[in-house]
Amino acid sequence: MSRTQNILPFIAAMAAIVVASNYLVQFPFRHLGLQDLLTWGAFTYPVAFLVNDLTNRRFGPAAARKVVFVGFAIAVVLSVWLASPRIAIASGSAFIAAQLLDVTIFDRLRGNAWWHAPFISTIVGSLLDTVLFFSLAFASVFSVLDTGFGLEDGSLGFAVPFLGGEAPLWVSLALGDLCVKILVGLAMLAPYGALLSVLKPAPQS
Repeated sequence: MSRTQNILPFIAAMAAIVVASNYLVQFPFRHLGLQDLLTWGAFTYPVAFLVNDLTNRRFGPAAARKVVFVGFAIAVVLSVWLASPRIAIASGSAFIAAQLLDVTIFDRLRGNAWWHAPFISTIVGSLLDTVLFFSLAFASVFSVLDTGFGLEDGSLGFAVPFLGGEAPLWVSLALGDLCVKILVGLAMLAPYGALLSVLKPAPQS
């Protein structure tokens, strides 16, 4: 079986995760009073870092980048249909930047303790992804990207109480999403650790 065929399950998983996240990020988490701090997308997106890191561990950084690029292309096309062009642009830009950074950090730390590479690469990648995505998707300065769809009639730009003052709703959502992404990223260390013995580095041809 060729290397490309070997990574097809990782590509499919990456595309599915990003498409789901692009759609779910449009909907606040309306439970426990967290609707101003959290979207549903925060629960699914960190799994993309798990897929990336497992690909990197098994097949190396070149294969991981291939998964990122192919998953990105599929996800952006489907996201335009499921969400909006602006969401797709924002997600695609943030995804490429964050995932490629994750690949680089993971590869440099792979020789450390087993949890260092996935933990640090996921935290840094999540931070970059959150800043880029929410800024491009919802900040008024990037409204030129807006097509009028998927932004809940502009409600994400409404001011809400934030750290003793006021800020656009998307800013508080970004902070809430980042916190959940970090928590979910930490939780992803469990399946990563469980799969270490299964997805050992493949012999280099």
